[in-house]
Amino acid sequence: MSFGFFRNLTKPRPAPAVEREHCVAGRTLPLKIVESDRARRLTLRIDSGGRGLRITVPPGLRRGEVEKFLDRHQDWLEQRLAKVPNRPQVRPGIKIPVRGVPHRIVHEPSKRGTVMLSRDERGPLMIVHGDRVHLPRRIADFLKREAKREIEALVIKHTGAVGKRARAIRFKDTSSRWGSCTSDGNLSFSWRIMMAPAPVINYLVAHEVAHLKEMNHGPKFWKLCEQLCPDTERCKDWLKRNGGALQAIMFE
Repeated sequence: MSFGFFRNLTKPRPAPAVEREHCVAGRTLPLKIVESDRARRLTLRIDSGGRGLRITVPPGLRRGEVEKFLDRHQDWLEQRLAKVPNRPQVRPGIKIPVRGVPHRIVHEPSKRGTVMLSRDERGPLMIVHGDRVHLPRRIADFLKREAKREIEALVIKHTGAVGKRARAIRFKDTSSRWGSCTSDGNLSFSWRIMMAPAPVINYLVAHEVAHLKEMNHGPKFWKLCEQLCPDTERCKDWLKRNGGALQAIMFE
C-alpha cells in the first residue's frame, strides 16, 4: 500500500495526514504523518504524555524514506518513551487529581450517572454513579464542567484587568498544548488542566489572556503575565515537570 501524497505532482499541495500505528518499546502508538510545504527535512515528535507520534515530511517524499527515518530513530524513541509516565486507565480504585488533590475513584452503580466529590477516613473521594462502562466518560465530563465553570470566571477576571475581551472560550483535549489564543480573540483550554493545582489553572488562564494584548512571548508579555499571576515562574515550572503525567491519563 502506498501513501497518496508521496506521488509527484506538477503543483504539489499538502495532502491529508496519514494515520497508522507504530510499535516501539513494547507500545503500539498512533503515528501521524503530515506533509508540510514549509518542511525541509523530516522531523519526529512525541506527543505530550506519550499519547502518539508525529512525523512532518517535505512534499513528495517517498514512503521508504519515512520507514528508514523511523528505523534510524528507534533507539531515540525507546530512550524518550522510557521517561514518559505510564498511561493509567481511569477505573475504580485509582486516584485522580482534582485541582491538584488526589481523589480515590469509588464506583457506586445503584444511582443514576453522576459524579460527586466527597471524603472518608482515608481521604478525598470521587464517587461515580451509573454503569461501569461509562465511568471514564463521566469523569471526563465532570472535569469539563468544572473547567468551564472555573476557567470562564478566571477569564472574566483577567480580561477585566488587561482591558481586553475574549471573543470565545473553548475546551478541548489537546495533546500538544494546554491553551491557545488566536489573533481574533478566541481562547482554547485543555479541560485536563482541572487536574492541576488551582494556582496552575490560574496561571494558564492568565497566560492565554495576556496573549490578547501581546501575541508573542517577549518581555512585555511575560511582564504582563507576572502582573496577572505573580506565581508565573513556579506554576510554569510545575506544568513543565508534571503536565506529561496529566496528559497520559486515559479516559477512553
